[in-house]
Amino acid sequence: MDKSQTSQIVSINLDARSYDIHIGKDILKSSDLLRNLPNAKSAVIVTNSTVAPLYANQLEAMLRSKYRDIHTIVIKDGESYKTWVTLNSIFDELLNLTCDRKTILFALGGGVVGDITGFAASCYMRGIPFVQVPTTLLAQVDSSVGGKTGINHPLGKNMIGSFYQPKLVLCDINTFSTLPQRELSAGLAEVIKYGPIADIEFLAWLESNMEALLAKDCDALAYAIKRSCEIKAQVVSQDERESGLRAILNFGHTFGHAIETGLGYGHWLHGEAVGCGMVLAANLSKQLGYVDDSFVTRLTKIIQRAGLPVVAPSLGATSEASSKRYLSLMRIDKKAEAGEIQFVLIKQPGQCIIQGAPDALVSEVISLCS
Repeated sequence: MDKSQTSQIVSINLDARSYDIHIGKDILKSSDLLRNLPNAKSAVIVTNSTVAPLYANQLEAMLRSKYRDIHTIVIKDGESYKTWVTLNSIFDELLNLTCDRKTILFALGGGVVGDITGFAASCYMRGIPFVQVPTTLLAQVDSSVGGKTGINHPLGKNMIGSFYQPKLVLCDINTFSTLPQRELSAGLAEVIKYGPIADIEFLAWLESNMEALLAKDCDALAYAIKRSCEIKAQVVSQDERESGLRAILNFGHTFGHAIETGLGYGHWLHGEAVGCGMVLAANLSKQLGYVDDSFVTRLTKIIQRAGLPVVAPSLGATSEASSKRYLSLMRIDKKAEAGEIQFVLIKQPGQCIIQGAPDALVSEVISLCS
């Protein structure tokens, strides 16, 4: 595999729901990539107030080669707007525009835009096609791929949603030119996670290329995105609806979602919470006897180098109150079974396991990492 190549394709194999992920520079100028999409009279871009001024016109120009009518819906930017209210505002606009079952939606933005647009597409008239056009690193390597869509609930992140696959994913690395460094770091959390759970050689590559990634080197980013998507594609192709194997992609997310919900959506970025969550999960793996101190130190160090937090925030007035809050939030996690929290743990570097752990041990790990 040529790690310097910057125009690449990864395929998600799901029979009739299969689709391609296109990764490279100037993807938003490649109108020929639309040729296999369904024909329709109209296309609707759903984006947010930050991304719209940057890339909406460019995407509109690309779409004019295929669609007669192009409309744009702009939602507010931020995790705190990933709600029923925003979702319903999208439905209002689609109905006001008299969009039909052949209308195709284009999700232009980060994970919030992709998740809520996909959910809207899955519900509107019982399902219309949509395309992911992710503009953040986190969205390109994770949330735009695999068909998870949804919104948040005050009691839990992504608790309301559906599995609904896009028709196409277009990852234009040029959009990173306007990506804030904090958002880039947040995306690196979802890149890093693939190493411990599936490919320890990829973790070594990330250690050697972290400075290039932080400097937005196109070749390094293209390889990191492709390898991340390849690993996710392999998992999703085997377990589309997360009945088992796909849950390994949630490494760091059980703790991470608790952090996001406990602090309030938007206080920490999703990737920041996942990065810290991986540190917690690695420490729990060590306490259960799966990995040693050197692995925990190694993972913590690369997460820190990526510019991510490695110290767990307090969710209560005291250490005991904070641990109780973590545990109560994690019991709502989608992997929980009969009230028991299930964690994605590292059994050995490059291989993971999903299991529960005693509350007392989990509390000890939270206190240790706080």
